[in-house]
Amino acid sequence: MLEKYLKIISDSFTGYFNYLVSEITNPSWTNYFYWLIGLSLLVWALEIFIPWRKNQPIFRKGFWLDSFYILFNFFLFSLVGYNAISNVGVELFNDFLSLFGIKNIVAIEVQNFPVWAQLLIMFMVADFIQWNVHRQLHKQPWLWKFHKVHHSVKQMGFAAQFRFHFMETIVYKTVQYVPLAMIGFGIEQFFVVHMFSVFIGHLNHANLGWSYGWLGYILNNPKMHIWHHSKELPKDRPYGMNYGLSLSIWDYLFGTAYIPKNGKNIELGFEGDEDFPKSFQEQLMYPFQHQQKTTQK
Repeated sequence: MLEKYLKIISDSFTGYFNYLVSEITNPSWTNYFYWLIGLSLLVWALEIFIPWRKNQPIFRKGFWLDSFYILFNFFLFSLVGYNAISNVGVELFNDFLSLFGIKNIVAIEVQNFPVWAQLLIMFMVADFIQWNVHRQLHKQPWLWKFHKVHHSVKQMGFAAQFRFHFMETIVYKTVQYVPLAMIGFGIEQFFVVHMFSVFIGHLNHANLGWSYGWLGYILNNPKMHIWHHSKELPKDRPYGMNYGLSLSIWDYLFGTAYIPKNGKNIELGFEGDEDFPKSFQEQLMYPFQHQQKTTQK
């Protein structure tokens, strides 16, 4: 049994390395690497030509750190270990199910649905799960330690989306696994949903003054998300607000939406952020080294 899991780990490392090399050397329409670069350059260009905060530098504070976070969290972390950990986790889960004679947990067959319906269902389910996880990242002290990395951003820009601790990936994907495993989707559908979410996330963090009109009640947007990063929190919202990742509809439905005024120049961060580590290595180790006794209140 142990040999099986060791082989999974070994195959995961070599498999993901070969995949990454193939992504870089063989561009295609379903290529994560070049879609990520393309979307990043597109949103960065929008920031440059139509900035919301015109006095904010093009290479804002934290720009290069966030750029490295993009590559690390999107690719390198999987190479370092996440791909192996997740594959072992899936195998352990399947082995656990087999003890009860369960071969799979697919509860809803969506393969025969129109492609647009499959995409919509996956997008809505995944985003609702992420909204709930995001709330807990703010409410649970041990999770907030990791989420502080993301909220250490002091000047917003598209790349700030990917400034987050790698443990967030593990938390999000673990919580998402069972609900999404109960719905069957193909890799092409997952690719479309994932890249659309990346694009919306880039826009939400960008130096852009967009709110999308009435669509702002459905889609998260820069004018809404800026308040999520506000350093000063309302007394009646000690854990924050505007938790939506791609969609804002969950915040409006459940009363966590908050846009009191134009937040163009509000201070970003959290209480005590002046002492928060500035380097990638220090931010990576911070949650493991500091036992916080308080939340972000």
